[in-house]
Order: sequence, then structure tokens, then C-alpha cells
Amino acid sequence: MFAILPLLLLTATACAQQPPKTEVLWDTYGVPHVYGKSLADMYYGFGWAQMHNHANLLLQLYGQARGRSAEYWGEKNLLRDEIIHLFNIPELAKAHYARQNPVFKSCLDAFVKGVNAYAKAHPEAIGEKFKQVLPIQPTDVTAHALRVLYIQFLAIDDIDEAMQVAGRGSNAIAIGPSRSASRNAMLLANPHLPWADLYLFFEAQLSGPGYNAYGATLIGMPTLAIAFNEHLGWTHTVNTIDASDRYTLQLKDSNTYILDNKPVRFLQKSITLKVKQDNGSLQSQTVPLRYSKQGPVIMGKKGDAYAVRIAGMERPDMIYQWHQMGAAQNWAQFEAALKLMQLPMFNVMYADDAGNINYFFAGNVPVRAQGNWDFWQQPVDGSNSAYIWQQTHPYKDLPKLHNPSTGFLQNANDPPWTCTYPTLLDPANYPSYMASRNTGLRPQRALNMIRKDSSITYEELVADKYNTGMEAADRYLDELLAAVKQYPDTAATRAAAVLQQWDRATDTASTGALLFTHWFDKLKPGMIRTPFDPAHPVTTPAGLKDPAGAVKLLATAAAEMQQQYGRLDVPWGSLARMRFNKRNYAGNGGSGHYGIFRVIDYQEDEDKKYTASGGDSYVAIVEFSKPLKAQVLLSYGNATQPGNKYRGDQLQLLSQKKMRTPWLQRSEVMEHLEERETP
Repeated sequence: MFAILPLLLLTATACAQQPPKTEVLWDTYGVPHVYGKSLADMYYGFGWAQMHNHANLLLQLYGQARGRSAEYWGEKNLLRDEIIHLFNIPELAKAHYARQNPVFKSCLDAFVKGVNAYAKAHPEAIGEKFKQVLPIQPTDVTAHALRVLYIQFLAIDDIDEAMQVAGRGSNAIAIGPSRSASRNAMLLANPHLPWADLYLFFEAQLSGPGYNAYGATLIGMPTLAIAFNEHLGWTHTVNTIDASDRYTLQLKDSNTYILDNKPVRFLQKSITLKVKQDNGSLQSQTVPLRYSKQGPVIMGKKGDAYAVRIAGMERPDMIYQWHQMGAAQNWAQFEAALKLMQLPMFNVMYADDAGNINYFFAGNVPVRAQGNWDFWQQPVDGSNSAYIWQQTHPYKDLPKLHNPSTGFLQNANDPPWTCTYPTLLDPANYPSYMASRNTGLRPQRALNMIRKDSSITYEELVADKYNTGMEAADRYLDELLAAVKQYPDTAATRAAAVLQQWDRATDTASTGALLFTHWFDKLKPGMIRTPFDPAHPVTTPAGLKDPAGAVKLLATAAAEMQQQYGRLDVPWGSLARMRFNKRNYAGNGGSGHYGIFRVIDYQEDEDKKYTASGGDSYVAIVEFSKPLKAQVLLSYGNATQPGNKYRGDQLQLLSQKKMRTPWLQRSEVMEHLEERETP
């Protein structure tokens, strides 16, 4: 159990630079439990620990954030470097570091010292091509945070469609005392991200003066981003925030654009980037950079141009805010951290041992003079200065809900309005551009699971987490089967016999899920009888508008299945596989597109099977009881270094829909000790 520690405000003494007094205890799942005599010592150990398990990836990410990856690793990285410099990441990183909370700044310095100390002590553990990035500077960390959160998460859809990455989502549930069987609040943290690159999580426990939290963060981040302590916990989901806009510019010539019927010259500068050649030599390449009143300008291949405007990039204390959230011991302290308003995006789902639960729609939402959500989702007219926003909404303006009468909160990347049910947040009370009105099938699955259970046990919350049922099947399958009887077709009738026996889930042995997805993917919006209706957010869309057409689609799907697999009753887990680092297990779960709450994203491989590539990443389910109850899992394991035995070591648990108990007390850690370091 967590030691009870008083919350201490950061002081110069707490983070003062001093010789490291750090201990890192590694448990048998490769999770570091970092103990520091001071907060600086704690963060020093965290930097050391990240290098221990992820040295090559960590250095690669920091090298990319510098905008020098083409210099280090070749021309294929040049576009990334150009974007890094176009959005002034190196300059902003320096400004952010200079403006860090003066006390926390020394903790950031300590993290970097831990990274460099590990590299010096263990050069043999680092790939040769990554050593050139060393030594790491504090500005590399702030640049990495800017690049990941603002560029890759928040604005990449507006910057470059070719660089978009699918599968950035999450599930989150908070259960309050009125709906909890034990009368203790409970929290589910369940981010869904790709299982590679900058999207990977690192799990750890950090303990120092005034701080003792367990959780995870994206590799390279110096603080925990999703965590719990003895008194409270929080998680994030990607929210439906629009804090980045793309403006179509009207060009007069290559140096001038039109704004309010007047020609305006681009602000221009150029940078010289070094590009590593195949023979190892470096060639210099000059890259012109243009800026309009809206923001950085990207020149299209067809002579067109657009500008991208991102809100909040000047705010320097995102990392500090996460630290303060982890240090909080009650709701008042946690809300004070939220009010710093340094997070660029994310829903925040919260629960604590006093029985509080809370939902907050975080981020920097621009104050817009006109236009609704749909308007701002399209490219904006760059010739009209009225569309260039200047300010963002303060904390008081953003959607939030504290201790709802419904007794629960959830978010599965849906808008704020359906964070509980019956709905309590009215979109009419917020600007029409704040968030969309549409709620997908996955959050509807969550709402329908929870609202039907008035007394939820911890075990039931775990079962909900691993629910592989398809909400889409509940909406359409009965009518599809009835339609086959009404419009008989030989192939469709054979398919209906399989679907009739199907459990409507995507468990390993489910025989019908693959056939149903083949059919559902062919279903057009115009074939649905009742489209989504915000007034009925847990029962729509539903029904078949064209039953005869739906039967034809089923016959087509059956023919495809027969040709591709030789049978219609293909067990889901025979094709859906969880394969990583020479491990190979049957898969379960699937895409949230079908209304599956247990999200696993699969990609087709050369053997015509599908390998998990994203979805469930880090999972934590916590009941704030005395003693605290928790289970966790990191799907792909807690390491990426070649040869590290923790790469993929939790994959079998993932396949079995099982979790592990995190060891929170030092005595528990010692009972499961793999390695002890005093860096």
C-alpha cells in the first residue's frame, strides 16, 4: 500500500540539485519503483529507468524532436525535420525551458542528468546509431513534449494527411459511491494507442517527498501522465477538441497571399539542414519557411498553400501540471492543478477515496466569433481575417461534471455531452464549436453496460473492461436475420445460420464475428433506418431501412468469406493474433468502429492473418478502498531494448483477458525483486 505522505508544495529545497540519492527497484515485470530522497533524486532515477528499458527509442525520439533526424538517420526523415522547424519547436523548447516553474526546472534537469548518467555508465547497451544524439539537454525533453502533444496528437490531421496515424483513442470510466457495490469510487484507465514509436507507454512507480504515484507515461516524458496514488487517480482520453485549424490561402504569387482583399507578404526565413547520405557523408539542404497571419504555411504540390494555427503552444508548464496532479491528495488540490490549464488537449477522468468523481474537457479551445463545429472541421477561408482567433477559453468555460446524480462517468472519445446517462451536460450552454454532437457505438456500448447496473462490483468493472461484444450486432443483427427469412437467398441463408449461433462477441472462439464485420463494412449510411439522434444517444443509429439490400450484402460477404477462408464459421482468434517478439497468441476484441469496448486494432500480415498493432495499451482499474485495490497491464511489455526479456512478456495475459496486481508497498516490491540499482 502507498505510504501516507503529506502533500508538499514544491520548494527550492525539495528540488535542489545535490548528489543523487536514488534507488531503483525493478520488479519481475520490468516495472521500476523509483525512490528519491528529494524530488530531484526521484526524477533523476526516472530518467535512468527510462534509458534502462528504452534507451534506443528514447534517443531516437529526442533526436527527432531536435529537428535533426535526417542528419542522424538519413533523408527519409527530412519531412519530419522540416515540420519540426516550420512550427518552431526548437525555439519554443528553449523558451519553455527558460519559463519552467523555477523549482520544478531543477527536477527536469535531474531527469536529464539521469538519462545521461545511464548512457555514460552503460554505453554497451545503446545502439551505435543512437549514441550521436548524446548528451541529452533539457530542451530536448521540452521539444519532445511539444512535438508529441501539439504536432502529433493535436494538429497532425491539419498539417499533413500522409503523417496521420489511426488508433488514437481511449476508454475511461469513473464509478461513484451511489453506483458502487462497495460504496468506494472506482476508476478505469484504458488508453488505446498504436503499439510503436512515440505512442508507447512506460509504467513506473515514483516515490519522493510529497509524491508517491503509480502509473504510466509516454516514453520520453519526465512525469507520469496517467496515474493513481493512495487517495486519488486520473486518466486521459483523446477529446473531441478543435484547437488546430487549417486555412486555405489565396496566393497572389509565391511570396504574397490575399487577406481582406489586400496583398500581404509572407514572413519568410530559411534554415539549413544536414542530410546524411547513403555513404555516410552529410549534405546541406536549405529549406524555406513561410508564415502568414494565421500561422506556419505549407506549400502544396499543386501550387496551393495552406496555413495551420495551433492554440496554446506558448504555454510552458504541461509537464509541471502533470507533476502537480500526481502530487495532489484530494479533489481541491487536484482541481488547482487542472486550473493551471497547461494541457493542450485530453479529457480528464478522476476518482478519489472521498467518493468524488469528475470529468473535465481539458485543452485550449479558441474563442471564435462565428462558425459551428462542422464549419471549423473544414478548411477555413484564409482570405478573411475574421476567422483568425486570438484567445482561448478559460477553465470556467469548458465542459465539466462533478459527482453526477447518475453515479458514473465515462468517455470513449465521445463528446462531453454523453459523459453520463441520462445526459446532464447540455451542449446548448456552450459555444456550438466546442465539440461535436455525434456519439459513436463504442461509447454507447460503455453507457449501456454501466447504466443497466445499479450496483457495480470491482469484478464487474473488470468484466466490463474486457467485454468483447459488438454494439453493432445488437442494433442490426435481429433485423438482418428476419430479412433473410423475408427475402430468402441460398448464400445469405447459410450465413444467417452461422450468425444465429454467434455469441455477438469477438472472443477467441467467436464464430460469426468475422462474417458480421464483412457484412457491416458494406452497410451504407443510407441503408440505416434510424440515423444517430443526439436526443437518443444510446439507442441510435439502429435498424435496416433496406432489408432486401442488406440480404444481398450478406450474400456477398458470405461469398467473400467462402472464397478467402473456405468456411463461414471462422473462429475470431484463428485469424486475429497477438504476435510480438516471437510470441504468438489468439486474439480477442476488435475495432471500436463496431461498438466493441475491448479495443484491439489489427493489421493484415503476409500470412493473411491479422496481428494486433494497437488498441489496449496501458490498463489500470483502481478501487479507492482501504486498502486500495488495483490491477494493471501494459499490453506489449515495459521495454523496447533489443534482448530485454520484458518485450512482449505481458502479451499472454492480454490474450487471456487477465491483469496483474501492481506492487505498491516497498515490502511487496522486495518480494518480487528482479534487480536493484543505486544510480
